[in-house]
Amino acid sequence: MSDQRGDKRSARGAKLYEVIFESSTRAGKAFDVALILAIVSSLVVVMLDSVEKYHVEYGSTLRAAEWTFTLLFSAEYLLRLACVDRPAKYARSFFGIVDLLAILPTYLSLIVPGAQALLVIRTLRILRVFRVLELGSYVRESEQLVRALHASRRKIQVFVFAVLIMVVIFGSLMYLVEGPERGFTSIPRGVYWAIVTLTTVGYGDIAPQTNLGQAIAAGIMILGYGIIAVPTGIVSAELTRVDRESGTDSSGADERTCESCDATEHQSDATYCRCCGAQFGD
Repeated sequence: MSDQRGDKRSARGAKLYEVIFESSTRAGKAFDVALILAIVSSLVVVMLDSVEKYHVEYGSTLRAAEWTFTLLFSAEYLLRLACVDRPAKYARSFFGIVDLLAILPTYLSLIVPGAQALLVIRTLRILRVFRVLELGSYVRESEQLVRALHASRRKIQVFVFAVLIMVVIFGSLMYLVEGPERGFTSIPRGVYWAIVTLTTVGYGDIAPQTNLGQAIAAGIMILGYGIIAVPTGIVSAELTRVDRESGTDSSGADERTCESCDATEHQSDATYCRCCGAQFGD
């Protein structure tokens, strides 16, 4: 009799896992769509509550709605932990951390007033739309972009360091040329102007007035257009290299989901999870 009850509990757990984690089934897709709608609705509530007019008129209603969504997401988080084989592994995964951070601010607001504004982190939960709409290829493309940024980090660091040196030099030079009487009251103020000019933002709150200062400013403006293209070229070159090394063929991928860490997009003949190493069942 106890074995039968255990089998029933196991069957219910498998069904619950299928609904919560698997987006290939009708029930799983309906759950994910409802979850995304709830996330968007909760974000709207948080944003409206930050508007003074709505906060004064509907503050209690918005607060009640916020707690309703938080309790709903809390129950969903506990269900996710309950139906996976290794709850601790899922809790440390990307989505596990995001799920937890999505509910903590409301509870934290009981101690720190205004902490509920941090609920905008729920936006990250909408990333589940990639699974719901079967956009797994976008996930792979984002992974390649991260790899390209990581590979080009040293070149970008050298580039940023060179830019910092230039703005310090140009800012100091403009401080000497223009002087405090024309708005360049200090070297940091001149560096601020150089950054605004070099990045082609051009606020206009400080402007050179002498002929020499305007000539230097013109050179910095022209240099700014070339500087913008440098990091773009570095990352583009790395993207091309990563794309060539990894390829873009994903014909062997399926919608199989790891029961331990919720990772998707595994090869059809995979035996172990590509993220946590857990072995797939038959």
